[in-house]
Amino acid sequence: MHAKLNNMQRIITIIYLLIILFTNTFASPKYEIRAAWITTIGGLDWPTVKATSEYGIKRQKEELCKQLDMLKEANFNTVLFQTRLRGDVIYPSKYETFAESLTGKTGRNPGYDPLKFAIEECHRRGMELHAWIVCIPAGNDRQVRLLGSKSVVKKKTAMCIHFKNAWYLDPGNPETATYLAAMAKEITSNYDIDGIHLDYIRYPENGENFPDGKMYSKYGKGKNRAQWRRDNITSIVRKIHNEVKSIKPWIKVSSAPVGKYNDTRRYSSKGWNAYNAVYQDARLWMEKGIHDAIFPMMYFRDNQFYPFALDWEESKHGRWVVPGLGVYFLKYRAQEWDINEIMRQINFTRRNRLDGQAFFRNEFLMKNTCGLTDSLKCRFYAYPAAVPPMVWQDSIAPSQPINGTISFASDSVKINWEKADSSITEEVTYRIYASDFYPVDTNDGKNIICLKHNSCSFCHSTQDGSIKRFWAVTATDRYGNESSPLTLNCPSNDKRMICVNKLPETPEGCTISVNDITGMELFRTKCNHDELIKKLSKGVYSIQYVHPNGKLKNITLIISETEQ
Repeated sequence: MHAKLNNMQRIITIIYLLIILFTNTFASPKYEIRAAWITTIGGLDWPTVKATSEYGIKRQKEELCKQLDMLKEANFNTVLFQTRLRGDVIYPSKYETFAESLTGKTGRNPGYDPLKFAIEECHRRGMELHAWIVCIPAGNDRQVRLLGSKSVVKKKTAMCIHFKNAWYLDPGNPETATYLAAMAKEITSNYDIDGIHLDYIRYPENGENFPDGKMYSKYGKGKNRAQWRRDNITSIVRKIHNEVKSIKPWIKVSSAPVGKYNDTRRYSSKGWNAYNAVYQDARLWMEKGIHDAIFPMMYFRDNQFYPFALDWEESKHGRWVVPGLGVYFLKYRAQEWDINEIMRQINFTRRNRLDGQAFFRNEFLMKNTCGLTDSLKCRFYAYPAAVPPMVWQDSIAPSQPINGTISFASDSVKINWEKADSSITEEVTYRIYASDFYPVDTNDGKNIICLKHNSCSFCHSTQDGSIKRFWAVTATDRYGNESSPLTLNCPSNDKRMICVNKLPETPEGCTISVNDITGMELFRTKCNHDELIKKLSKGVYSIQYVHPNGKLKNITLIISETEQ
């Protein structure tokens, strides 16, 4: 009986260890896109404060910084920032006027450049900003009326179509592609963005009734009307992609297509899919290389989510697929979701090697709806992750940083380094790594401490006891290619001293790291050597003196008896 119990216990232990191993395999990937949509139309996510005075501008900026701080704390790395709304924008443009949400009045200048500010603040926190452009909609009747003579409907009437109480740019009119590409060019040329993110790059719902007969007669050239419409959208995407890449080839071009590409062999899309319902062939965009990523709006549950996510993944042609998760369903009573639904979807995307997750919208992260943000910080996003490299665009790694220095203080670690070639003006992002083991494994996402945008110094607070022994830094170019690591410190070559029941005096300014014999840190202290001995029970310890200049001294301490 006891033998059977022991065997059962062994089996349970093995299963438990396998579960831990399996969970950890997907728990902290080094590369993972973690994105949030920040919606500016109507101030849904931002801004809620209007920029009608210097104080209003200050409050508006503080509000955005608070949101970015939250995302940074939760280890997000990508912000999809709504830049073109409905025929209006949040930056000074020669094509369209300022959005109502900034000041409360359409066309009113907010007194600063919100897009420039958002980019700078994202980069300050080591996050990317992708300019989110709503493409085909030009505004509902009210919005167009408020825009007046500044509306694209008034300025380019022949390019616009009225349909179901709203106005749209006509995808069948070649001028539409030229117009949207010019706006993308304006943003790309004038701002240090990391991506152009296309939304509503499709025909409207119930698009089979869209009144584009005149353009079809002129440009259809005998094509099936549905295919002609798909080709129109693809032509717009291609023109935007080519315009952007001709200026800054590292800019990521992506879109947010309808969440289901088409029916799969086993599951129906129930009539709502990208390919047939809104004439959006996003799979083709990846195949033809005119897209770097898609963020499909997969705001569904159960078998309306999982098979369609796999369908995207299986046809991504080496690009990125980042499912958009409908966290806004966590709020509404009519279709309220259990938080575990989102947790299952994140687990699924990791297990099946999709390239990350995106969350719609940021309000629900800010409010920690149903504990969502806490779950991310404590479980899924406990460690930072980097945006993967665009190897299809460029795969040459930059040079390793040089002249690294490190110093340990009582409450911080300070490191500095230099760019390998100071004559190169291209901006570089640096990744700082740390570990209790040498050399630092830069392939392990858990060792990422921070992502620094174009800065050659870093100060890490250790007041929470999170100090690590060994540090390294790498350089990353705009394509995401990473250099070899610059080691900032290494183990001491001094012969290890062995002490029994006593320690040498603590040098001034030193911190004592007390570790078990395997090297696992137990605690750190600045107390004197006699007080430390009294704290320890019988056993063997690895003691490390950490000098403020970063030098280390290792001692093996044997406690053969304890003070009574």
